[in-house]
Amino acid sequence: MSGFLRYNPSMRVLLVKLSSMGDVLHNLPVVSDLVRAYPGIEIDWVTEAPYAGLVALHPGVGRVIPTHLRALKERWWSPETWSVFLEAKGTLRGRNYDVILDTQGLIKSALVAHWARGPVAGFSRASAREPIATWAYRQKFAVPRDLHAVERNRRLAAGIFGYQPSSPVDYGIPPPAPGLVDSTTTAYVVFLHATSRADKMWPETNWVALGQRFRELDIGVVLPWGDSTERRTSERLAHFLPGAVVPSAMSLIEAATLLAQARGAIGVDTGLAHLSVALGRPTVGLYTTTSPDRTGLYGNSQTTNLGGGEPRRPAIPTVDEAWQACRPMTGKAS
Repeated sequence: MSGFLRYNPSMRVLLVKLSSMGDVLHNLPVVSDLVRAYPGIEIDWVTEAPYAGLVALHPGVGRVIPTHLRALKERWWSPETWSVFLEAKGTLRGRNYDVILDTQGLIKSALVAHWARGPVAGFSRASAREPIATWAYRQKFAVPRDLHAVERNRRLAAGIFGYQPSSPVDYGIPPPAPGLVDSTTTAYVVFLHATSRADKMWPETNWVALGQRFRELDIGVVLPWGDSTERRTSERLAHFLPGAVVPSAMSLIEAATLLAQARGAIGVDTGLAHLSVALGRPTVGLYTTTSPDRTGLYGNSQTTNLGGGEPRRPAIPTVDEAWQACRPMTGKAS
């Protein structure tokens, strides 16, 4: 091993990738690469609490340590929130690692990395998203900024640990066991229409037109949601798509089950679309005012990114473009 430390069978590693969902999912291939390169390596991961269940799906992760920075920011006055936050911090401070790898490159992730005991590694100053964070790293590695986030993470780990990342990308998470998900009993696709910004959404008329094409092939449409506004949108779309299902509120693991059993998913710039890719499902990404080049859907031959523009110059994919990209989900040749 020519990287940061000399490998030994009992090496203990802590990965630091806190949020968001897409960023966390983009870090899963690092675990697959490390386990493949060094069988027997012990890997823990610290992440924001909402994503702990997703990280735990990877069999190469031994222990997931949830942090609660986001909850503390939202409810800083709550004694209970402080108690949970300090408990997680204490857990990290009580653990020793051979190397702590911060693949996020932010000030907050560098601070969390230093809660644990062990040498911290991360991006070089020219590579990190927040260069000041690199002052906290003992070992630094330069990675081109124009690579996709998945490959940036993989190259960072490979440079620090001294191996060549394998190909193709392996997210390493098996589909969750089938559970009691309020869905349809027939073949279905999942429409992921909700995202954090209004300018990243796809027009509702386009969703309806695309859904009608699936219905003509007796393929159902499921419209999950995350809050009351998204639920109203799902219900509005379902009104124009007879037989469409608006499920009950779901946890991330239930959403993973829904996606894993689907013919595929079509989504805007949202974390659940990345989850669909990680689960190996055919997935189409619809980008309007953001570019998929560095943070778009990535990882398998059944993944397609469409569109990609700027807030002042949106590039909205057409229904025909989306339908063509969805052909693998229909069982028909293109």
